[in-house]
Amino acid sequence: MRSLDFNRIDHVYIRPGYTDLRKGIDGLCLLVQSSMKLDPRQNILFLFCGRKTSIIKGLLWEYSAN
Repeated sequence: MRSLDFNRIDHVYIRPGYTDLRKGIDGLCLLVQSSMKLDPRQNILFLFCGRKTSIIKGLLWEYSAN
């Protein structure tokens, strides 16, 4: 497991309310685009909370420059 480089993150957004954490990457990207009106491919960390507030899921676009 790699550690997260917080220096490259421009913003952190927490989606209000609860999110079905069974959603995969594609489903979470659709939520970011449709309800938050943001581009999930930016240097933004998106955090989602499930019904149990002790569990969160994060979405961060990582790209590799080959």
